[in-house]
Amino acid sequence: MKKTIYLPLIGATACVGLVGCNSKADKPVKPQQPRQPNIVFILADDIGYGDFSCYGATRVQTPNVDRLAASGVRFLNAHCAASTSTPSRYSLLTGNYAFRRNDTGIAAGNAPSIIKPEQATVAKMLQSAGYTTGAVGKWHLGLGDDTNQAWNDYIAPGPKELGFDYSYIMAATGDRVPCVYLENQRIVNLDPADPVEVSYDTPFPGEPLGRDHPELLFNLHPSHGHDMAIVNGISRIGYMKGGKQALWKDELIADSITSKAVAFIENNIDRPFFLYFGTNDVHVPRWPNQQFVGKSGMGPRGDAILQFDWTVGRVLDVLERNGLMDNTIIILTSDNGPVVDDGYKDQAVELLGDHKPWGALRGGKYSAFEAGTRVPFIVSWPAGNVAKGADSHALLSQIDFFASMAALTGQSPADGEAPDSFDQLQAWLGKDVKGREYVIEQSISGTLSVVEGDWKYIEPSRVENPFMANTSTETGFIRQPQLYNLKDDIGERNNIAAGHPDTVAKLAALLDKVKNSPQTRR
Repeated sequence: MKKTIYLPLIGATACVGLVGCNSKADKPVKPQQPRQPNIVFILADDIGYGDFSCYGATRVQTPNVDRLAASGVRFLNAHCAASTSTPSRYSLLTGNYAFRRNDTGIAAGNAPSIIKPEQATVAKMLQSAGYTTGAVGKWHLGLGDDTNQAWNDYIAPGPKELGFDYSYIMAATGDRVPCVYLENQRIVNLDPADPVEVSYDTPFPGEPLGRDHPELLFNLHPSHGHDMAIVNGISRIGYMKGGKQALWKDELIADSITSKAVAFIENNIDRPFFLYFGTNDVHVPRWPNQQFVGKSGMGPRGDAILQFDWTVGRVLDVLERNGLMDNTIIILTSDNGPVVDDGYKDQAVELLGDHKPWGALRGGKYSAFEAGTRVPFIVSWPAGNVAKGADSHALLSQIDFFASMAALTGQSPADGEAPDSFDQLQAWLGKDVKGREYVIEQSISGTLSVVEGDWKYIEPSRVENPFMANTSTETGFIRQPQLYNLKDDIGERNNIAAGHPDTVAKLAALLDKVKNSPQTRR
């Protein structure tokens, strides 16, 4: 990272040369240096383009998300870098497309750290600008050097080695073991006499599994997969033994991680901070707190959306209570698009009604279609002159978080750092109405897409699998090239590749260029 240049981002007032300005002497006082803005990045999990009321949902209301949108800009053409969690988060934090490596797929709960300590990250970059950094909530980027983590000791590398001063995380996902929290890379409430063991290969003798003991599943039953270790009456992916005192209760996850996020803000009100807050709510298993159960009329998935909205409200309230809202840039988005049945019998399909988590888009989580990666995206920063209640059609990608935050804090990434991340700060603040020239989208199959202007090109897939039956997801994975005009066909229903060979060739060449070499930052 090149030398930090502190920019006067926020106007400061000073009482200079006025009688009574200095209680000790009536003489001029030196104006205070303007403080860098705080940065709060709220990352929803599996929230779709149509899941918030400010994005058109009617069956479920999200007043706190709407409140944030009313204070800033709502983006209508913003994208995550991948339609699944791990590659999306990897790209977000490093400014590198995940498809450049072959070890960035959906991480198991015992995956080694996917981001390597020698890599540049947003957190390291902000540390160099004087920020205190925190990671709270869902991590899903691996921990340690290999799959034999020292679960009962300090686990490294982890968030600290990647630039986070403080962390309180779930190692992977709610449906994967180990089902424990780690604070600063040590399991919380661990009894040394009951050590944690984790395996994704072999069951532990004597530990009941969901596939063999459905009578022990007193909260949720799996619809497909998710039939291994049982925690809190819900069977998971992977095998786990021990740590009984440290196991989480799913209905308390939102309260636990939100309380830690709030505490991080309160503990750092006197210094610039960056909070990366990965929520868990809408990801399976959906088992929200009792205060939300039945409130949406859409079952646990709808209730989990209400719980996420409550979380957003808690964050906004602590910022307002401490007078930090004006000097805090808040970014709210999702790691990928929505999925309804993702492995548990939670009536998400039966109670969906006319609610469309994907809005007018096609596909969802896992897919190459727009609903996989076009996600809600809201930016608020009152003191940064972000327009209130505005909409923007600028083309955005989460891959630009690194370079845009570097620009915000007066830094310039060094050669080789975040090579795929461009400075799009003015677009993120709603001041540039065009945004990126193109965005790249990655699906679970590795099939890539590119959006440029009104055109969307999906490359031929290596495997023909147009429909993911267990999740009822239209994937877009076919062996033929696909071309859609998103202005006329936002639902990607009419493949017009055959009629526009020049456009197909142009976009295929652009995609190949990006795939074959890291980009040169603009």
